[in-house]
Amino acid sequence: MAARRALKAVLVDLSGTLHIEDSAVPGAQEALKRQATFFDFLWLRSAPVTIRFVTNTTKECKRDLLERLMKLGFDIAENEIFTSLTAARNLLEQKQVRPLLLVDDKALPDFTGIATDDPNAVVVGLAPEHFHYEMMNRAFRLILDGAPLIAIHKARYFKKKDGLALGPGPFVAGLEYATDTKATVVGKPEKTFFLEALRGTDCAPEEAIMIGDDCRDDVGGAQTAGMRGILVRTGKYRPADENKINPAPYLTCENFPEAVEHILERLL
Repeated sequence: MAARRALKAVLVDLSGTLHIEDSAVPGAQEALKRQATFFDFLWLRSAPVTIRFVTNTTKECKRDLLERLMKLGFDIAENEIFTSLTAARNLLEQKQVRPLLLVDDKALPDFTGIATDDPNAVVVGLAPEHFHYEMMNRAFRLILDGAPLIAIHKARYFKKKDGLALGPGPFVAGLEYATDTKATVVGKPEKTFFLEALRGTDCAPEEAIMIGDDCRDDVGGAQTAGMRGILVRTGKYRPADENKINPAPYLTCENFPEAVEHILERLL
């Protein structure tokens, strides 16, 4: 087995890993900035790695997401964020289709300039206000008429302050079942999503590591793409999640600060 290359990039999930809605995971802001060692403070920003924040969040556009993170005290630049909304828009432009957008209204700015009149494609994100019979039936009929079904992601559930909540995955699965078709998925855990996130970093997958709270979408997807994956026990994590994928996560940590500590002390 070939030796693994030195670490060059760290991919970090957002919702459930750094924050849950408008509350930061304890210690996450400071861990992103620096991590104490026995001798001194090592600033993660000064470490010889590229940082990318990769998210399946479809509840808001990138601009609003960045604003939320900055209000929570996170040191993040817009060009460091790669979202499944960006990946979906790229696919729509490649296919040159007019989508029926089942996404939250706050996500619509990321689709500015995409024609949506007389739709001939269906795009599904997390959109609770659209997941009712009339809208789902409209999507169903479009797909039956040949419109491609594009899932921004197929997460089963996500973490809210008051507990777990259904993600878009069950609704995508319902449309797949009713139309006897298969959705094109653009977000995590798709291999292409992780490779796109690394574009421009001069980093091969085996030189990257992913930190996330979703064992299948974050860790499993990253490891399928050739990266290492660290699972954190925050957000949507449930006991024994690490046993749901094969191979198992490279590492399971209590939280993001512990994951950062491992990277700085063991992988650099």
